[in-house]
Amino acid sequence: MKLNTLKPAKGSVKSNKRLGRGQGSGRGGTSTKGHKGAKSRSGYSRKFGFEGGQMPLQRRVPKFGFKRPQKVVYKPVNLDILQQLVDKTKAKAVDINLLTDNGIIGKRDVVKVLGRGELKTKVDVTAHKFSTSAIEAIEKLGGKVTTL
Repeated sequence: MKLNTLKPAKGSVKSNKRLGRGQGSGRGGTSTKGHKGAKSRSGYSRKFGFEGGQMPLQRRVPKFGFKRPQKVVYKPVNLDILQQLVDKTKAKAVDINLLTDNGIIGKRDVVKVLGRGELKTKVDVTAHKFSTSAIEAIEKLGGKVTTL
């Protein structure tokens, strides 16, 4: 075997269509584009969502609603999740960094501690917001609640 004798496998390489090379080729004249119209011209590209002049779907469907940019969306963390975290890490205090490191919340999440489940151990909790039932449950065991 020599480099000058290497060839691709038989049938693996196709020759491309030679458009617009005379009537005898079978692909001359209109070059398989049909007659006239925008699609036969060079440089044609249909606008995204264009439906042939019909009113496009995104303009037929009405706009509604409003998203307030200042709205704060809290990530809920319940007492049962805090208990699981304390059991796993043996931590005496739970703060945003501990929750982030264990994958319970994201880096930019704003946290609200809610009162679902029960807390069995004394723990100091630091978060952005607390429900009244969560505050009662934490303080009942002698824990401390700190709002950021």
